[in-house]
Amino acid sequence: MAIELEPLINGREYGWADIICTIGGVPLTGIRKIKYGEEQEKENVYGAGRHPISRGYGRVKATASITLLAGTIMALKAKAPKGQLHNIAPFSITVNYQPDNQPLVTHVLKNCEFQKLEFDWTEGDMSKEVELELIVSHIVDKSI
Repeated sequence: MAIELEPLINGREYGWADIICTIGGVPLTGIRKIKYGEEQEKENVYGAGRHPISRGYGRVKATASITLLAGTIMALKAKAPKGQLHNIAPFSITVNYQPDNQPLVTHVLKNCEFQKLEFDWTEGDMSKEVELELIVSHIVDKSI
């Protein structure tokens, strides 16, 4: 399969201002960063000779974290069972990218759960960004 690339003449690159991130359809305004990815286990399989004769494919592992402002975290905690983020049932996070006049790109992080919440305040802080580690089952690319 050949990949055909079309040049982007007088176009726009995807940027932070073009991202809308939602949980349960509600846009997150206090988001500062979203980080996610997938990796697949792969290994060469050897037989006769010095070179691989095939390749084996294993699990696909998704990882993610989200960085929110402390006020957004406090609002989530207020709605969480027993006030604890790790008690929230699995949910999806949708990340939409759409710069002006460019195609919509949508990634959905499936079955997310918060794993860790840690605050680190310092004298003089006027706001606080907190990175929340997530456990994710898989990522769906709906723009394909």
